This record gives sequence, C-alpha cells and structure tokens, in this order.
Amino acid sequence: MKRSVLFLMLVTGLIGSGCQSVRTTSGGAIGVSREQRMAPSWMLSEQQVEQMAAQGYAQSVGQARQGGRLNSDSRNFQRLNAIAKRLIPHTAVFRSDALNWKWEVNLETRDELNAYCAPGGKIMFFTGIINRLKLSDDEIAAIMGHEMAHALREHGRESMSRDMAKQMGMNILAISGKVSTEKLDLINQGSGMFLLKYSRDNETEADQLGLELMARGGYDPNAAVALWGKMAAASNGEPPPWLSTHPSNRARQDDLRSKIALVMPLYEQARRKGR
Repeated sequence: MKRSVLFLMLVTGLIGSGCQSVRTTSGGAIGVSREQRMAPSWMLSEQQVEQMAAQGYAQSVGQARQGGRLNSDSRNFQRLNAIAKRLIPHTAVFRSDALNWKWEVNLETRDELNAYCAPGGKIMFFTGIINRLKLSDDEIAAIMGHEMAHALREHGRESMSRDMAKQMGMNILAISGKVSTEKLDLINQGSGMFLLKYSRDNETEADQLGLELMARGGYDPNAAVALWGKMAAASNGEPPPWLSTHPSNRARQDDLRSKIALVMPLYEQARRKGR
C-alpha cells in the first residue's frame, strides 16, 4: 500500500512538472505572491475555463429567472451593484486585463449562506447570506472582494489542473493492473488529504487580496473580521481546520487582523476621496 501511494505521488509529481508556472496577479500591498502551477494552455487554457464558467453561470441565471428568483429583492440588488461598481476598478491593481472582463452581478432568492464569483467576473449572491447575517455594506464588500479574488487568482483553473494531474496518476495505476480497485479508492482518499492544504492556501489568498480590494474601494477592512465572527456564530461549530478545505473561522479572523494595518492607509485614502 505504501509503495502504491509513493508511486501515485511520483506520477502526479512528474505530471505536475509539466505544468506551467503562472503569475496570475501582482502582489499588491499585502503581497500575495505564491507561485501557481497550471496545466499547459493546450490542455486547459484560461479562456476555456472562462467559457465553461460563463455557460454554467448563464444556466444558473436562467433557472433563477424562470423561477422568479432573480433580482427580485431590488434593494439588496442595488446594494450589490453599487459595491461592485466601487470594487471592480481596483482589480487593475492586481491584473490589468480584469477591467476588460464582462463583469456581471446577480442576486438569487435562496436561503443559503453563499456567494461566488465565477472565472471572468460573474458574481452571484444568495439572499440568505445578506438577510440571515444582516450584512452591512462593508461586510458585503468583504465577501464580494473575497470571491472576486478567487477569480483574479484563477483558483478554479488551478484546482482543475491539480485534479487533472491526480486523475492521470490514478489512471496510470489502474492501467498498470498492479493495484486493486479497493486500494485505488484508499489511495484516492489519501491523496485528497495532501491536496487540502492547497485549497486552504487559496482561501487565505482570497481573504487577503479581498481585504485589500475592499479597502481600496473605501470599505472598512475591520468588517472582514466582523463578518467571519457572524459566520462562526451561524455555523454552529465547524470541522477542525486540518480536515477542512477552508481555514477555521478563528484562523481567518486572526490572519485578517494581522493584515489590517497593511491596508488601512488605502482605506483612509479612499475615504478622503469621498468613496
């Protein structure tokens, strides 16, 4: 079993070595600069990921519209658009091409505590996260900045690249015929544990870059800490951080607090400009 795991790690490493080193964003004031490894563009390009995301987003929007759940909360829909209008120009700090994305903001009437920004700038909020947590504009900006950061850093393409490498390694093991199906399942579960750290890294990067985005837009970065306090209260307990693809709420709050001093001058400058 140990040999099988080592073999899978070796194969995945060899496949990963064929990936491209990509610099998706500039570091900004906080300095998010982790090297990212992506599948070669002929296998999985940025444009392909954006097209897939746009299709999925359009389908979700269409279903919400058909069900009468799209942008029916006009007050919160207007709030979202006003906040996005202030944040989007500052995406150019991290990558200039983001200003050319076809940004879109929608609000679906659903009770879930969720929001996302698909690759290419397609933003969706659910009414549940706004209403159940009684979010202020600053707290909405913290969520929106976080989700926009995922898109700017192309975390979706990065995750797909890792999954492709892992699947190719599993296929090689299966074709070899030297590993049983039961062992392949165990290897698959075990290798998933190795990949959790990358997902947590992505979340931490989105927290930090999102913190800077909201500050540049004139939203109080302290609200990001308050937001995760509300999320912790609403979660009724959470799994240990080493078993989750997301950092614990407390870990998030501590990390955000440690970065506020770096972005507070940006917030104060934006406020002086009347934003």
